[in-house]
Amino acid sequence: MIVVTGATGQLGRQTVEHLLRRLPADRIGVSVRDPKKAEDLAARGVRVREGSFTDPGSLAHAFEGATQVLIVSVDQFGEEAVQQHRTAIEAAVKAGARRVLYTSHMAASPDSHFQACRDHAATEEILRTCGVPYTALRNGFYAASALQFLGPALDSGRIALPEDGPVNWTAHADLAEAAAAILADEGRYDGPTPPLTATRSLTFADLAALATGITGRPFTRTTVPDDTFRGHLAEAGLPADRVEGLLGVFTAARAGEFAAQDPALTTLTGHAPIELEEVLREQLA
Repeated sequence: MIVVTGATGQLGRQTVEHLLRRLPADRIGVSVRDPKKAEDLAARGVRVREGSFTDPGSLAHAFEGATQVLIVSVDQFGEEAVQQHRTAIEAAVKAGARRVLYTSHMAASPDSHFQACRDHAATEEILRTCGVPYTALRNGFYAASALQFLGPALDSGRIALPEDGPVNWTAHADLAEAAAAILADEGRYDGPTPPLTATRSLTFADLAALATGITGRPFTRTTVPDDTFRGHLAEAGLPADRVEGLLGVFTAARAGEFAAQDPALTTLTGHAPIELEEVLREQLA
């Protein structure tokens, strides 16, 4: 039994779909906060149980009988995120899982400029001492995040963001397929994987050029001072930790933390990764 958490989210759901192409449905379980959102999976034979990273009791039930548990990291920053990951890891071990897998990040490090990568590093340390074998999926930066940062620029043509650096934007679809491949071939990676990335690292200036070529209308890239960007986010009502977390993406990119390229993702999926140009083309269409 392989149990996937967050299976109604973008990465978790696609991972389950790829697992269903590889394994019988009765060998797949999901842990979700709202089982109603996974009723279609239940109808296909997947075991659906309610589980929350803030409720260890619910996870004991959701992880029951699991040989492997894939813990999809939460979309939060700081100690709260790490604590929720700890709860899930401990619940998986207590349930008897013989391997715990976790969606980490290509730049996971206690010294990262990006808070989420420091959180991933802290979670990987919990995994290292959890008492069972583990795999940390060092995922490339989600391509969907690039689209979120572009936001209004997709209409206005003006990309006004802090100074950045090259980022290897990687599609959820490829990362989900890789996760399923690793789950189906238990033990393929012990500990952290190589960076699971696409083949090109791009700046927002590169994205402006791509958008111009795709649409035939001009996209311009201008640099906004960090403090101005911080102020815009605060005015929009984002909490302080979220503001600093988002600004950290640019600080880390400037330091080259997200520029790595590695063939591991291609090897796992058996095909060339989806490039950001394709993701952007689909969005703009």
